Amino acid sequence: MAAGAALLLLLILLTLHFRKQPNPAVQLAFKAERVDLVGQMQLGLASASEAEKSAVLAITDQDSQAFADQARAATASVEQERRDLEQLLTQGGTQGEKALLDEFSQLFTEFQRIDHELLNLAVQNTNLKAYALAFGPAADALNGMSTALSRLAAANADSQDGKKVTRLALGAEIAALHIQTLLPPHIAEASDTRMDEFEALMAQDDEQVRSDLASLGALSTLSADADLATAASRYTQFREIKSQILTLSRENTNVRSLAISLNQKRKVMLSCQEALRHLQEAILEEPIEGLTYGRPARPR
Repeated sequence: MAAGAALLLLLILLTLHFRKQPNPAVQLAFKAERVDLVGQMQLGLASASEAEKSAVLAITDQDSQAFADQARAATASVEQERRDLEQLLTQGGTQGEKALLDEFSQLFTEFQRIDHELLNLAVQNTNLKAYALAFGPAADALNGMSTALSRLAAANADSQDGKKVTRLALGAEIAALHIQTLLPPHIAEASDTRMDEFEALMAQDDEQVRSDLASLGALSTLSADADLATAASRYTQFREIKSQILTLSRENTNVRSLAISLNQKRKVMLSCQEALRHLQEAILEEPIEGLTYGRPARPR
């Protein structure tokens, strides 16, 4: 009986001993699960960044919105994977791994903040809309004005006031065209101070155009001239469109979103990827007794 009791005790001790021994297969699977999550987060960040840049560079509101939605979805997936990894590290990660994930989490919070601002700007496309107005309706209005003034000058070339009519018509046309040339650089400009300078020049030219048109209207022979009325009407249209262009240009959403994408967003993106790389290396370097799993040893 004593021998049987001793054997039973030995079996119990052996069972307890082997239960306490870590299972290499389980450890390997746990490590692979965490490494896979980090890899998914790296790919998700890359996908979010690619979609964000497409949203910034898209030329229609529809495309910008579609890419912005893709970027937000990819970022949301990274956040879910971050939470899943946080839970796994709580169950069995090292303190170093938890610290690295905390570092990434702080960077990722900044990533999300920048992304929110950037994507909200990108989908508005105010600079692109300003360009469309400048090279579309605004240009058409000035073409109509120029055509009417050319007819007016030609019809009155031999009249007593012919030279004066030509001078005033040409002066109004040149000043209006100068305003037109200032619109594209205003739309592309990032500095409010420089925009102010462009608008000051436009104001001077606008005053010249209206003064010349008023002087033409003051001539008795042109008081009821149809071409002069057309020129004045088309310039009024241009001024209204110009006001819309300047408002859109001041919002500067395309210029601002591109600047954020190339500077703030790029920096935080690289920092996030670097933090994930360090976390992945830390997980891979965890020792598993009896197994070699991680970065290959450097040859001597």
